[in-house]
Amino acid sequence: MTVAVSSPEGMLPDAPYHHVAVATGTRQVHVAGQVAHMPDGSPLPTDLAGQVSQALRNVARGLAGAGAGFDDVVRLTFYVTDWEPEKIGEFMAGVEAVADEIGLSIPLPPASLIGVQILFEPEVLVEIEATAVLD
Repeated sequence: MTVAVSSPEGMLPDAPYHHVAVATGTRQVHVAGQVAHMPDGSPLPTDLAGQVSQALRNVARGLAGAGAGFDDVVRLTFYVTDWEPEKIGEFMAGVEAVADEIGLSIPLPPASLIGVQILFEPEVLVEIEATAVLD
């Protein structure tokens, strides 16, 4: 594994992500923002949890295409429309629903969740970017 994650003492406790990732390797993988588009072209899920799950599946596809997985990820960035703290339960339900399927450990790698007014299509509720490091 090229990434070691940790949460040093004194940082926000019980966060659903690690605060620090240290990576050793020579190749970086940057996965562009992924949304909940379905591989077969069917409509996007309409709920936040469903969109988080599908967007994470799409990130996993991008990582796999570069020979990487979530164990190689040093950073996740989530953009969520009309964010309110009350949405964290539904957001995490989407993460937890797909974590085992795609090999995503919880707590997550270091992550940021950024509230935005709108994404590039009105029905898109979440967009996820990933950065990974490989040997």
